[in-house]
Amino acid sequence: MAEINPQSVFYRAETYRPEDSVGYLMKQIINMVSQEIERQLAHTDLTSAQWVPLFKIHFGQASTVAELARHCNLDAGAMTRLLDRLEAKGLCKRVRSETDRRVVNLELTAAGSQAASEIPETLSGVQNAHLAGFSEAEFQQLRDYLRRILHNAQAIAGQAPDTSPTQAEPDAAS
Repeated sequence: MAEINPQSVFYRAETYRPEDSVGYLMKQIINMVSQEIERQLAHTDLTSAQWVPLFKIHFGQASTVAELARHCNLDAGAMTRLLDRLEAKGLCKRVRSETDRRVVNLELTAAGSQAASEIPETLSGVQNAHLAGFSEAEFQQLRDYLRRILHNAQAIAGQAPDTSPTQAEPDAAS
C-alpha cells in the first residue's frame, strides 16, 4: 500500500461525506459527460461501448483484438461480442495475421473510418461545454491535478505511470 504523508490526510472516517469525495465528484462528472456524448452520438447508432473501440482502432491505440480488449478493459468473450456487432454494422473487420495465426488484427472499413473520424468533434464539443467558465490557466491546472491523482492511483496499483502523450483517451471522459 502507498505510504500516506500526514499532510495529505484530507478525509477522516468520522466526518466523511461521499458527496464531498473527489472520487464521487469525478464519477458524477464522468457519468454526465458520458450521457452527453451518448446523446450527441445517438444519430450514429453507436453506443459508448462501440464508439470507444472504434476510436482506439482509428487513432492507432490498438491494432489487434488482444490490444483492444486490454485498452477497453474487456475480457475476450465481451470483446468478441462487441466486434461481432461492429462487423455486423460494417464498421470493422478481423483479419488473421499471416505471420502468427494466434494474432487477429483489426481493420476499420471505410464506413468505420468515417464514423471514427467524426468522434473527436463530438468529444471536443462536450468537453468544452463542461469546461465553460474555466480560464486557460485553470484548465491546465485542473488537468495537472487530475494527472497527479492518476499517477498516485497507478502507484497504489503498482503500475508504472503512463508517460505516453495524452492524445485524447477515448472513454466517456475524453
